[in-house]
Amino acid sequence: MKCPYCGYEQDKVVDSRSSKEGRAVRRRRECLQCEKRFTTYEYVENFPLTIVKNDQRREPYDRQKLMSGIMSACKKRPVSLRKIESIVDKIEIVLEKEGRTEVPSGEIGEYVMEELYKLDEVAYVRFASVYRKFKDRDAFVSEIKGLESRADIKTRAAR
Repeated sequence: MKCPYCGYEQDKVVDSRSSKEGRAVRRRRECLQCEKRFTTYEYVENFPLTIVKNDQRREPYDRQKLMSGIMSACKKRPVSLRKIESIVDKIEIVLEKEGRTEVPSGEIGEYVMEELYKLDEVAYVRFASVYRKFKDRDAFVSEIKGLESRADIKTRAAR
């Protein structure tokens, strides 16, 4: 493992523990040259997942791409990186349990919107505006009104 600080390729593991609901091993490492510590995660290599885009192109699943899309929607919102990682973890667990090798991008988008709706309405609307490709202002306003009506239903149910 290459040290992220000095690039030296030898280190020692100072701590290992199960992480991410047993799906990963978290290791604290110490560089043998600069003595700085860093964390790595070890995952079981799963089947390759292919994402089927709307135009039927296929591309390999990329966790970082999903993370960055969610992070863009959550920019300047009170949503921690840990919560974003949790959303991605939940989606990966669902996909893993289904055992499919190909998943439509639209399905992943729906999972993301479902999680963002529970977490932060502004982030949800931002993601939905890009994901659903609103054609005009009316489509955007319609989404906001739908959000308001769901909030009204929740409020009435809580009473």
